[in-house]
Amino acid sequence: MKSPILLLAVFGLVALAGCGKSPEAQSVANNADMLQEALDAQADNLEAMADNSANAAAAAMIENQADALKQASDNVGEAADATIDNMR
Repeated sequence: MKSPILLLAVFGLVALAGCGKSPEAQSVANNADMLQEALDAQADNLEAMADNSANAAAAAMIENQADALKQASDNVGEAADATIDNMR
């Protein structure tokens, strides 16, 4: 239930953030958003795998991989923001 609400909020913020951007900046933002969504989806899948694992050590390693993907997603967003800021 939390995911659809969060997803709607993110789409709303992305729509607002897109106002007034140059086409190049909008392209960077769109590509970053798509990459972040893909990384977050992979992380969610890994977390589901970890939850279903009977092996605690394997589950911990899978959770670490999911955390790394989420960090990578955050890094993509920050890099895109910095790139867009440099375009202004």
